[in-house]
Amino acid sequence: MSDQGTPNAAGRTAGESRVSAKPTPKGAWTITFLLFLFMVVNFADKIVVGLAGVPIMTDLKLSPEQFGLLGSSFFFLFSIAAIVVGFIVNKVPTRWVLLALAVIWALAQFPMVGTVSFTTLLICRIVLGAGEGPAFSVAAHAIYKWFPDEKRTLPTAILSQGSAFGVILAVPALNWIIVNHSWHYAFGALGIVGLLWVCAWLALGREGPLEDTQVLAETEQKIPYLQLLTSRTFIGCVAATFGAYWALSLGLTWFTPFIVKGLGFSQSQAGWISILPWVFGATIVILTGWISQVMMARGYNTRVARGVLGSVPLAIGGLILAMMPHVQGAGLQIALLVVGSGLCGAIYVVCPPMLGEFTPTSQRGAILAIYGALYTLAGIIAPAVMGATIQRAGSTLDGYMTGFTINAVIMVGSGLLGLLLLWPNTEKARLRRGVAAQAAALKGAVSPT
Repeated sequence: MSDQGTPNAAGRTAGESRVSAKPTPKGAWTITFLLFLFMVVNFADKIVVGLAGVPIMTDLKLSPEQFGLLGSSFFFLFSIAAIVVGFIVNKVPTRWVLLALAVIWALAQFPMVGTVSFTTLLICRIVLGAGEGPAFSVAAHAIYKWFPDEKRTLPTAILSQGSAFGVILAVPALNWIIVNHSWHYAFGALGIVGLLWVCAWLALGREGPLEDTQVLAETEQKIPYLQLLTSRTFIGCVAATFGAYWALSLGLTWFTPFIVKGLGFSQSQAGWISILPWVFGATIVILTGWISQVMMARGYNTRVARGVLGSVPLAIGGLILAMMPHVQGAGLQIALLVVGSGLCGAIYVVCPPMLGEFTPTSQRGAILAIYGALYTLAGIIAPAVMGATIQRAGSTLDGYMTGFTINAVIMVGSGLLGLLLLWPNTEKARLRRGVAAQAAALKGAVSPT
């Protein structure tokens, strides 16, 4: 199946085993750390509604369906904003785009500090979602200007870990504010943290020196967007990450309410339990990034070192999650939920670098953004489906279990689609041949006879 030489039994090719590493520019890891913090703030903003779910539902007298709508509302403009900004960063420096996004996040939090209606909360979450929609794709595009292709998996893993650490660091602090003061002040604290990141980025943020997107836009040979978007690896990345994001969006919105209302823990206990999936997920993501780069350094092709490595844990996680309704005891159910949903994090590490393999640099921002816009549609659907399922179930716990079973089926299916479709190394060769053939045909058409 490979177009880059004949692979051996270990998934290596002769060409790929002789990749020469390019140097990493000075300051690359400083930027990586700042963008890691960017994603920490991003996911702290996301988790606060789920963490404060029970107090919000109690104060605003919301039904499960209404709370599910609140969770979904964050994603109403998420995808649209991601696509629009993705095309913008093809031409505009990422430094200023990232700054603008962080300012929007901070300002969207402050209206919740005072008395707030359900409508106001809904609108603020929609605005916040519009600001956060492009976050990961723009941050990944920015990091790739600092690292050559063969060194991108580990920085991508670190960037992805902003999500886990955003929850791990934010949950105890925010839950303390919620329990001892009010859920309103938790939103205000996040607004202040967002403004602190803005100040740090203004002082230290820079554009990567390896790629000048504006120059490349004028000189680089492009591939038609239709070919990029219909490539099997692009479709496979969207399908696989859709299943992972279904689990993630349920974790953001419904995990803490499940612990409190489904299993009977207190809000204080639930705050600490809510950290567990993210701690486990962080371990999986860092291991995936490290293993992937080690495999590539040893000559494995990216079909194996990225595609297979990301898809298999996703399918296994779904199978583990499917066991939840069939076991007894809150501890065991939590353990299955933590491990099952945590394993899906591997796919976030490998898909952006796979897309970056075959996408021209001047088009990469848009492709990463469209990819993000499509898979995060799961964020609109999953919380609403869970809310409707709980409301129509015979008991609250039965509703949760049915919702997690739906999640399990989607994870297994998306993992299998990833295994079937993710072939970035052959995609790169095929698309390059197509561009070369088109260039040759055009040259022949204009040559004098």
